[in-house]
Amino acid sequence: MNLTVNGKAATIAEETPVSITRLLEALQVEQREYVTVELNGDIMDRGDFEATTVKDGDTVEFLYFMGGGR
Repeated sequence: MNLTVNGKAATIAEETPVSITRLLEALQVEQREYVTVELNGDIMDRGDFEATTVKDGDTVEFLYFMGGGR
């Protein structure tokens, strides 16, 4: 399956459909418990990761929001 992940072409050897949860595992995304996922321009709810699937040609962004400062 061919995807665009964080602005770069990516190929994974998974058969479609692939859940967002499985995609995070397949791409070895670090700190999965903190990542926000944007799929084709839509921010996904964490509770929907298992039920939401990606397909060939989709665009996925992995975002990390960090707090800090004073």
